[in-house]
Amino acid sequence: MEIRLAGAQDIDAWMALVEQVRDIFPGLETAGAMAEHRATVLHFVQKASAVCAVDEGRILGALLFSKENSMLCFLVVDQACRRQHIGRKLVQFMLTQMGEWKNITVTTYRDGDPNGKAARAFYKRLGFSEGKLAEEFGCPVQEFVLRRTTTGQI
Repeated sequence: MEIRLAGAQDIDAWMALVEQVRDIFPGLETAGAMAEHRATVLHFVQKASAVCAVDEGRILGALLFSKENSMLCFLVVDQACRRQHIGRKLVQFMLTQMGEWKNITVTTYRDGDPNGKAARAFYKRLGFSEGKLAEEFGCPVQEFVLRRTTTGQI
């Protein structure tokens, strides 16, 4: 398995992975929303802000991040490949692309929402701490913050 920046040639495999899990991501419910996500991914690819885990041409995990906002914007791992540290490796790669001194934020479901149980536990294992409550795409979410040291390690 290779962790690398995604290229435009990865878009179909990326979207096939997203299709598997779109029902648990607010804002991806419709065909129009999926088309918008595809355009967003291509924009992030152009900015060198899209990371993928690839094995034999298949994308097993995908991550979008914003250097400007110090934010992990989107993270997904193939359901059949979870618990293989793919998510951790994607986040570690992302951190090499970010300024070491900047804290990183991500949002996920709030405590008590079953859709967020695994994600919340994952981010806590990586050292993220709970932050402010918000709403995205009409869904209640909570921000998590990774307070960075100069080592950039997680």
